[in-house]
Amino acid sequence: MPIDGPVPAWLFSASAALTLWSIMIHVGMAIEPGEFRWIRANAGMLLKGLFAVLVAVPALALAVVRNLELARAVEIGIVLMSISPGAPVALRRAIEAGGRRAYATSLQIALAILAVLSMPFWIAALDRLYDGTAAIDPRELFRQVFMAQLLPLGIGILLRRTAPRLSQWMLPRLAPFASVLLLMMTLLALLTAWRSVVDAGPHVAAAIVATSLLALCCGHLLGGPEPSTRTATAIACAARNPGLALLVVALNGASPVIVATVLAYLVISALTILPYVFWRRALARRQNST
Repeated sequence: MPIDGPVPAWLFSASAALTLWSIMIHVGMAIEPGEFRWIRANAGMLLKGLFAVLVAVPALALAVVRNLELARAVEIGIVLMSISPGAPVALRRAIEAGGRRAYATSLQIALAILAVLSMPFWIAALDRLYDGTAAIDPRELFRQVFMAQLLPLGIGILLRRTAPRLSQWMLPRLAPFASVLLLMMTLLALLTAWRSVVDAGPHVAAAIVATSLLALCCGHLLGGPEPSTRTATAIACAARNPGLALLVVALNGASPVIVATVLAYLVISALTILPYVFWRRALARRQNST
């Protein structure tokens, strides 16, 4: 990934890969047998979630950037993040905040697969809007989502079914390990992106905050009526996938301003989402205690 900063690119990439694999394997092992029966009986809810993440959020991001006086490269960076769905860390956040596990996991898998189709479509649309020449090979997208998400999730599910004793032993041990790795990766991301955040300035930061808040509201409204599906949809809408955005950047030789905007979006959006995550987590705990 084209990341400049005090943290070597190889260290950041290795930390991100290890963190995502730990999280996705843990999620896969935690899935109870028969848990996905709920999603088969509520397919309409999954379709609403997919619409919110893949269609509504990019449309909202376009509305925000086209109504603000932003540099063209900044606009492209913000919209590029909005069309990059399925942040793996969002799955863990959604589940910990009270999101229904079967729904959140099904939505994550569907987003990872459909990104192979949705992103080339949106990139072609943006080319027409911005008179650009960007492109993305769906095979590159599939390789990225398969290696970072689908493969480790499948390994976790397979371990649960074929080695239940091993998975039960690993579950309580892998969770704190993944949490430590996630904290380390967050610190590395902050070290890498802090200059991009500072250089972005308040105008760009406000655009990112507005886009993230609109995404949260969109997911919260379309994710009802159950609180658990509202939570999962809202977080999936607001948390975008920087890995896919940076893949597009790398394959198209995008300008450093676009890279900086993507990194700024990663940090500012994560901070914007945190209060919602804390609120939904506290609400879920109160509901479970009654």
